[in-house]
Amino acid sequence: MKLKKKDRQEKLNQAIEKTPFITDEELAEQFQVSIQTIRLDRMELGIPEVRKRIESVAQENWDETLKALPAAEVIGEVIDLELDQSAISILDIQAEHVFSRNQIARGHHLFAQANSLCVAVIDDELALTVNASIQFKRSVRLNERVVAKAKVINTDKKRTTVEVNSHVGKELVFSGTFEMYRSTDR
Repeated sequence: MKLKKKDRQEKLNQAIEKTPFITDEELAEQFQVSIQTIRLDRMELGIPEVRKRIESVAQENWDETLKALPAAEVIGEVIDLELDQSAISILDIQAEHVFSRNQIARGHHLFAQANSLCVAVIDDELALTVNASIQFKRSVRLNERVVAKAKVINTDKKRTTVEVNSHVGKELVFSGTFEMYRSTDR
């Protein structure tokens, strides 16, 4: 049963507050209405599109600065960063990321998102990947959003171990453990 407009807008607002990175497409499916209806509801409620919401959350939460590489060189969009602790990035899979024949994302894009996030989380001017143990858990497809979460699990002198788990929704699609070299001892 479809909700009345007022009820739908109230629930839409709650859904976006709970999951700020949810797309209009996902909301349309959840509320069983068209994408255009969701966009109109968002406009009436003064809720920006997902890109603007991501930027807003990033500005609110990101009090640290990248040291080992410029933000433009991180694959995906960093939305949270605590140097030498954790980081989160989002990568929206677009046409340039997939094989044209089957619309499946090329694995090197998922690896690059995870690897660049590992470099970004290191609190040092120089961070390089020494070793990586990775697993692709399932194929990622065109228009899916990959959320990568990196967590520093160990630091010993000039080596830092970072664990990365990437999800599409709640489903794990990539995991890896990265051993990172840093130029200064910790």
